[in-house]
Amino acid sequence: MDTLSKLRELDLASIDTLQRVLLVTDGTLTEILEAWRLERIILIKLAHEVLRSSTRHDLLQVEAGGLIVDRKILLCGEKTHINYVYAESLIAVDRLGPQFRDDLLYSDIPLGRLWLNHRLETLKEMFAIRRQPAGSLSDYFKLRPDDSVFVRTYGVFSGGRPLMLITEHFPSTYSDLPKSDGESGPAGDSLPSDSVPRLGK
Repeated sequence: MDTLSKLRELDLASIDTLQRVLLVTDGTLTEILEAWRLERIILIKLAHEVLRSSTRHDLLQVEAGGLIVDRKILLCGEKTHINYVYAESLIAVDRLGPQFRDDLLYSDIPLGRLWLNHRLETLKEMFAIRRQPAGSLSDYFKLRPDDSVFVRTYGVFSGGRPLMLITEHFPSTYSDLPKSDGESGPAGDSLPSDSVPRLGK
């Protein structure tokens, strides 16, 4: 089933135009959000682990004992401190070049910018698009737990091999956001402590 067919499974009339673009784009959400909000988008790492797979991971084609980076992040407005996207990624880190791997592990550069910076040729394959309750992610987006979010899961391939499995969550509408004035704050601005709530245990 192609991406448009997956989208038709949702209630199209209720989906904002921007959300449709975010659901099906083959580009990076970072650039789309920056163009829309005229605000620099920064990455906040919530969790980041290098794990040794206990069993074969079929989608990544990583055998038992192979290394996988498991990370959870937010894409956040640098000036407004608004969380636009929550994402979880599984990455076959041994298939990345040394510099890309170091930037992934030790910098706060969004994946989309890393692909561009390192000129990594990638192919994306959409696996799933759905709508579900925000649940435990509701605090990140200032929603109620039963408010809906969109979720898309896709694989990233390079050289015919799977590199990443990414699942992104974002609100079903951004219509209630305050207007951005299009000015980025200084790179060294710190985020207020309440902008990144912790998930409940």
